[in-house]
Amino acid sequence: MEEPDIAGQRFGKYTLIDRIAVGGMAEIFLARQEGLEGFEKTIVIKRIRPHLSSQKAFVQMFLNEAKLAAQLNHPNIVQIYDLGRINESYFIAMEYIFGRDMRRIIPKAEGMGIPFPMVYALKIASSVCEGLYYAHQRTDMYGNALHIVHRDVTPENIFVSFDGTVKILDFGIAKAANQIEQTRAGEIKGKLSYMSPEQCGGKPLDQRSDLFSLGVVLYEWITGFKLFTGENEVAILKSITEGKIYPPSYFKADVPEAVEHILMKALDKDRTARYQTAWDMQYDLDQFLSQYEFTPSNIHLSNFLKQLFSDELDEERRRLLVRGASAPAPEGEAAPEGIEVLDDADIEPIPLHSRRARGDGARVATGAGSSRVLTLDLNAQDFEALKALADRNEMAVGALVGEIVAAYLRFR
Repeated sequence: MEEPDIAGQRFGKYTLIDRIAVGGMAEIFLARQEGLEGFEKTIVIKRIRPHLSSQKAFVQMFLNEAKLAAQLNHPNIVQIYDLGRINESYFIAMEYIFGRDMRRIIPKAEGMGIPFPMVYALKIASSVCEGLYYAHQRTDMYGNALHIVHRDVTPENIFVSFDGTVKILDFGIAKAANQIEQTRAGEIKGKLSYMSPEQCGGKPLDQRSDLFSLGVVLYEWITGFKLFTGENEVAILKSITEGKIYPPSYFKADVPEAVEHILMKALDKDRTARYQTAWDMQYDLDQFLSQYEFTPSNIHLSNFLKQLFSDELDEERRRLLVRGASAPAPEGEAAPEGIEVLDDADIEPIPLHSRRARGDGARVATGAGSSRVLTLDLNAQDFEALKALADRNEMAVGALVGEIVAAYLRFR
């Protein structure tokens, strides 16, 4: 069936530009957020598929994903901006990265007859280590460790922007010790071929599981050989837990000894012998790169990607400009099939962070034990200005209005 043209359709306070992908879990949209004085930001919206919204366990996992990821503010991790519910459908709004994931980058280079440079693979892995270390060490506001484990470090979740910045995507199946709903014992999640041995066995995971997965990814990038394969899921799992891991020089003789050491340490099936932290692995990667004949910068990586995807860059920029500038559908016009067009009033925001309670609306006391609700009619521009002020003070808009009115009554 032909994909619906959604350019210009409203989705609450966002304007949809294009539908990027549809998976079993969610639909992914490219969208634009608009604000005061011509402010615009290109973002990505991830919306739960309608048939999953009735499954409470799945919805809770989705909410945990957003709330957890919103606590991760690091240059190497994709940022979460917003979480909300439209009728019965939940969504998150996240950072848009102008670039490609590694699942597309490596085959693109191979298709052009260009071996992916080892030093670029090591640099990307170093940046992934930096983002993972930040997430692994993250604590809550009281200093308690969150014990975050990504659990899905795969090529498709490692994104490289066209300016050379590396980003980790999708902490969607990450697990924190304070999650309301813990993963059921023995339940296996993630992409099979990149799992750690302990993950295959459904055992409790820690940060060392992510480092094994990163080792699998890096091994594949450097040798061109996929480490764990099989005819079915059982065969893949058995390969991970019981199969022999050959040194990368077995497939590619020119792999430096130091790089081979890094890979084999990351891939040790005994996690006590593996790298214990992402910082340790990053240190070894950076030490090698600093002493190698060529140490790539973000600019080098940027130029390499732009050359690889030169045939796609202009087309993508044109899509953002042309489709993003499309006018919204006239009022009353039906939306394309599969797209639900909603107004701001339909969106129920869900707090991403715990905030100190300051009241839940603009209320004016009229006597002991009683109150009346004050309703204000604001135009869109004034409301956005008020909302921006409330956000800076970590307050609900209604609570801010309540404090302003109360202060005026005290000091008038």
